Amino acid sequence: MINIEVNRKTISAKKGQTILAALNNSGIKVPTLCSLAELSPTGACRMCVVEVEGIDKLVPACSFPVKEWMKIKTHSPRVLQARQMNVELLLSSHPDDCLYCERNGNCELQKLAEDLNVRNRKISGNKSEFKIDNSSHGIVRDQAKCILCGRCVRICEEIVGTSSIDFETRGDRLRISTAMNEPLSFSSCIDCGMCVVSCPTGALIDKTEYQELDIYLDDSDKKIAVQYTPDVAVSIAEEFGFKAGTDLKGIINNALRKIGFDFIFETAYAADAYILEAAQEYKKRLEQNDKLPLILSRCPAWVNYVEEFRPDLISHLLPVRSPHQIMGKLINTWFAESNNIPHNRLFTVLVTNCTAAKHEARRPDYTTDKLPDIDFVLSTRELARLIRLHGIDMHQLEPVPSDGPFFAQSSAGKLFAVAGGELEATLRTVYKEITKKELSDLRINKLRGGKEVKEVSLKGPKKEITAASVSGLKNAIRLLNDVCNGKCQYDLMEIMVCPDGCVNGGGQPISSCPDCLKARSKSIYDMDKSDAIRVAHKNAAVQKMYEAYTNEPGSAKSREKFLVRFEERKVLK
Repeated sequence: MINIEVNRKTISAKKGQTILAALNNSGIKVPTLCSLAELSPTGACRMCVVEVEGIDKLVPACSFPVKEWMKIKTHSPRVLQARQMNVELLLSSHPDDCLYCERNGNCELQKLAEDLNVRNRKISGNKSEFKIDNSSHGIVRDQAKCILCGRCVRICEEIVGTSSIDFETRGDRLRISTAMNEPLSFSSCIDCGMCVVSCPTGALIDKTEYQELDIYLDDSDKKIAVQYTPDVAVSIAEEFGFKAGTDLKGIINNALRKIGFDFIFETAYAADAYILEAAQEYKKRLEQNDKLPLILSRCPAWVNYVEEFRPDLISHLLPVRSPHQIMGKLINTWFAESNNIPHNRLFTVLVTNCTAAKHEARRPDYTTDKLPDIDFVLSTRELARLIRLHGIDMHQLEPVPSDGPFFAQSSAGKLFAVAGGELEATLRTVYKEITKKELSDLRINKLRGGKEVKEVSLKGPKKEITAASVSGLKNAIRLLNDVCNGKCQYDLMEIMVCPDGCVNGGGQPISSCPDCLKARSKSIYDMDKSDAIRVAHKNAAVQKMYEAYTNEPGSAKSREKFLVRFEERKVLK
């Protein structure tokens, strides 16, 4: 540790860390637009500039290292004037449509203008003229609102690892573009939405579908079924002023009924079916010693990556629909038939954290009688807007249950919301299937926590069951190369594109709260700790579905209903 002087006060800092990190650790707030804790510093936005004694020019705090007894001024008149000028320059060419912008009220540029008291337009610049890119199923690009902070570029390269967007040209023509400046739908974008949650303005937003729902909700001839994933229940609280991580499952059910949905289900039920199918597939491959490791495939963005970048890994993917697509199939077949609802009168809605699920819902093989198994996909943020649109006060609602026959879920199915959770839930049932015994401790500690790569070994009858969970796609690349070279030591793998898993998905609330993500994860683990049913193979409701609908997990009929074929997809890179 070293000492530095900040605004005439002495504070401690770690040798080698940046000025910004030292200030943040000491509770001193310095604004920034280009900096994110998990990304490498660039100093691109110049919003975090500070005065350092002995240096004539202002220096960017996010990329300048501290030195012993460095003297810093963070809010001097010179610094404040420079920050105000930076904001004024950004606003000079920015669209004047804040009232209509998706990020109005949650825009970092707007907040900076307020904090720095920038209330008049002093600089008039030429407005950028770009066509809005609506080509993607999950993401909308509006380059006119881009402030060139580079967050999206760096998160796509450093966290996701696809580099689907990058800077193009130089000087006053600098912009962020896809390969050959083609629309997103032609690019190598995997629709994960990490760029959306990192964007400080409305340059990148999720494509919304909730506005179209009212037509169907108002039609008495239509039946509307909705399902939502576990991560939605523990993250939407932040949108309505509840404590971060509060499980609003029952309240969401009540809100959805008031909006007009006829049937309300939880996706965790279908996650239990997914686990049972995965256990049978693993058992078959283990017996045949073929195509191991088996790589779990419930993350739609991960599937997009494999089909676009690594088609050589397709044979290792678990060929089973994601849990929400299993639920979509069950709703449109078994549930519809049991309730005598014609398929063309039944519409299904998915509420999830995942912008990539919007792309997944349009896959041609996710259909029944040539109609999609999921008609609308809403993000957590869209659900919040839908609730507000219908004037519902979440604080006045009492919890109510979801509907049968999908009313029962194990906590294993809810673990899918966190990184490592899908693998932990699957291993519980795989271990039972292979050893005929239950795990002595269902909590697998080695698959929990914030590590990017987590490994575990479970003792089997003939050999150890080895498994790994990877959070953040970039961290998986080395392991994937080992798979292709036949050097992989694992039997099972889980890869989640979004760091920390679905609780941090591209469709989740955009929050500056540093502890919100931890609160969401903790809520999921608390459910698992207290739930009466903690393994998928003990879910009696799922067993009843198999008996009535597909015989048993892994059967020919189950494969017909739940399996999917992945194939290579050509895109611009």
